[in-house]
Amino acid sequence: MNQSRLVQDRIRKIVAIAIVIFLLFGLRLIEIQAIRANGYVEKANVELGKTATLLAPRGTIYDINGVELARSITAINIAVDQTVVNDPVTAANIVAPILGMTPSQLLPDLTGERRYVLIAKDITPAKWSEVYEAIEKYNSILLKSKAGISKRIAGFVPERSYIRDYPSGLLTASLVGIINDQGAGASGIESSLNNLLAGTNGKYAYANGRGKIIPGSERVSVEAKAGTSIRLTIDRDIQWVAQNAINQAVSSARAQSGTVIVMDPKTGAILAQASAPTFDPNNSNSITLGKLRNPAVQDVYEPGSTGKVITVAAAMEEGLITPESVFTIPYKMKVADEYFHDHEKHPTQRLTTTGLLAVSSNTGSIQIGQKLGKDRLYEYLRKFGMGQSTNSKLPGESAGSLLQVKDWSGTSLPTFAFGQGYSLTAMQTTSVFATIANNGVRVSPSILAGVVDESGKYTQAKENASVRVLSEQTSQNMRAMMESVVSKNGTAPSAAIPGYRIAGKTGTANRYNTACGCYSGYTASFVGFAPADAPEFVVSVTIQDPQGMHWGGVLAGPVFKKVMSFVLQSKRVQPTKTDKTIFSLTEAALKSAVSTKAKSGA
Repeated sequence: MNQSRLVQDRIRKIVAIAIVIFLLFGLRLIEIQAIRANGYVEKANVELGKTATLLAPRGTIYDINGVELARSITAINIAVDQTVVNDPVTAANIVAPILGMTPSQLLPDLTGERRYVLIAKDITPAKWSEVYEAIEKYNSILLKSKAGISKRIAGFVPERSYIRDYPSGLLTASLVGIINDQGAGASGIESSLNNLLAGTNGKYAYANGRGKIIPGSERVSVEAKAGTSIRLTIDRDIQWVAQNAINQAVSSARAQSGTVIVMDPKTGAILAQASAPTFDPNNSNSITLGKLRNPAVQDVYEPGSTGKVITVAAAMEEGLITPESVFTIPYKMKVADEYFHDHEKHPTQRLTTTGLLAVSSNTGSIQIGQKLGKDRLYEYLRKFGMGQSTNSKLPGESAGSLLQVKDWSGTSLPTFAFGQGYSLTAMQTTSVFATIANNGVRVSPSILAGVVDESGKYTQAKENASVRVLSEQTSQNMRAMMESVVSKNGTAPSAAIPGYRIAGKTGTANRYNTACGCYSGYTASFVGFAPADAPEFVVSVTIQDPQGMHWGGVLAGPVFKKVMSFVLQSKRVQPTKTDKTIFSLTEAALKSAVSTKAKSGA
């Protein structure tokens, strides 16, 4: 009996121990499945999973009418885990022809122990489908032939990517720019507005089965966020005309470069900004560092005679002259032991302010500059934006150069008065004339019209900053005076457009050559606006270092006419019907007009 009781006690102890063991297993199971589940999953992901970047598409760049100038197109990168390719030779023979390669070119990337090798970049989704289907077809045949799974081709993994496409090609290349190999803006708008255009990359994870990529295991862990799309002020049709016109002019003149800018003077909006030579942003072989520069805002030059409008406008604003003040204009004059002369030899003349502007007299402009004095001339050069960036939102924009008065020499005043000795960009020049066109109010040039969010909602950009430089009366007088420049007596009759009142100014400046540290060659230009009585648009044309003929009126005038004619027609600006304000060009003509008026009044 005691022995029976002893057996029962042993059985009860065994059962109790078993219950405790089961309880411990149960608690451990609860801990694994509930309490520490997240920790184990995280550990498994670390040991068995990998993450990769999920690229975000850049925002689209549109013109003012919604035409695409730059866009992101879905593409595929193909990566390979060499450790699971199994049969590199066969894989190379199957995949290489589809990717436009030879098997011998591809084989080294399929052979080895590396777990990530990029074998193809930015291919189309259709091309990846060809690769995938070819591999699957081979694997299917392999299984049917019972050749063994060890020969099965695996390890090819697609990664989402994007190709930057430029539908407008050469048309807006220097303006829009390109992106670099890392997908960031490298030049143009792509660079200056990169913070807007660039999206935020996401992440995706995939199981790697202890170093072996498991097809179909990819899952997005962090969604990529597309970049913001932008709408430019550029009108592609006007850009097309401007680009073709400057291409032809630069080619014909065998010039170094050329630029055309079309601006709305009231808003500062840039409707076109074309430069030559250009490049094809879709063809990397056509791209050089030199061509990536945007000469409209990066190349500085001395304005020459286009700068005379600042001198004349400043003196008129200060009440020192009128449109018909008479000056004695010699061919040359001496200032501070230096002789200055006009571009063509002539006898001493008696010209009005309008007349000396029409024939672009250097000696006449010097006399007006002397009336102003150094301080006031410098003040107005600054008011018109010299030595300051226009903040156009174009990358690499130069502020040009303008010496402070304390650094001027004895020849600075006469030199600055006729547009030499300080430098600016084509964008700054355009802004000067836009100020006169806009009744004396300078509006900052801008290329950005607004932004477009993911839902397609358009938000207009803030209005550009503005500042008054001249009175309305001075601006009106200047516009009337500048109409004489395109008359038969002026320097740019080639810029005249039948039916419209055109005002402008030519420039033929000595060009400073940084290579030799000397003046070599010329800058030919013409800047004008229309209609002169109520300007709607400004067009500037700048041609650098033309060979042979170099006069601004001859080279740049016809380009202005071609571009402005299209702008006026495309924007449905009616021909001018108002009468011109005619200012006399010479003292003799002025006396005759006064006499005629007196007789008529009598």
